[in-house]
Amino acid sequence: MAILQLESARLILRQWHNDDLEPFAEMCDDERVMRYFPRRLSRLESASLIGRVRGHFLEFGFGLWALERKDTGAFIGYTGLNTVGFDAHFTPAVEIGWRLAHDHWGLGFASEAAWTALGAGFSKLELDEMVSFTSTLNVPSEKVMQAIGMRRDAKDDFDHPKLGQGHPLRPHRLYRISKAQWQANL
Repeated sequence: MAILQLESARLILRQWHNDDLEPFAEMCDDERVMRYFPRRLSRLESASLIGRVRGHFLEFGFGLWALERKDTGAFIGYTGLNTVGFDAHFTPAVEIGWRLAHDHWGLGFASEAAWTALGAGFSKLELDEMVSFTSTLNVPSEKVMQAIGMRRDAKDDFDHPKLGQGHPLRPHRLYRISKAQWQANL
C-alpha cells in the first residue's frame, strides 16, 4: 500500500527516513517538548516509536507523518493520524496528533500540518470523525485543536487509562471534529 505524502504551503508530510532518528531522538529527549508526556524517551525508545509508526502505516494506510520544512529540508517533528490505542468512551477512534521540535514552535507549523492531515483524513481516507486529546495542563496543544476547528464538550473529558491514579497528566480533554464541521471551515 502506497503511503500518502502530503504538502502544505510550508511543509511536507512524508514517510520516515532513517536519518530522521537523530533529530527525533533529540526532540523526544528535550524536557520542553516532552513536558506534557509522562517522560522523555531514550534514543532506543525513539527508534522503537518510529518502528511502530511505520507499522501503523503498513496496517492502516495512514499514520504519523514525518514533518519536513520546504524552505530548509529540516525534519521538525511529526503530525498525523493514529488509531487510539486504549479503550475509552469515544473509542474506537482515529486521533490527530503532533509533536514538534522546540525550535519550530510558535510559527504555526503544528496547526498548518494538522489542518493538512485533517484534509487527508476526511477527503482521501473518508473518515467521518477525528478526535484529539491532551492533558488538561497542555494549553498549547488545546490551542492547536481549536485553531483547526475541533470542538470540546466537557462531558467527554476523561482520565487517561494509561496513567495512574493521581498522576498530574491523567485528566484529559477530548476534542472532536466531524467531516461536516471540517467542510464548513473550508
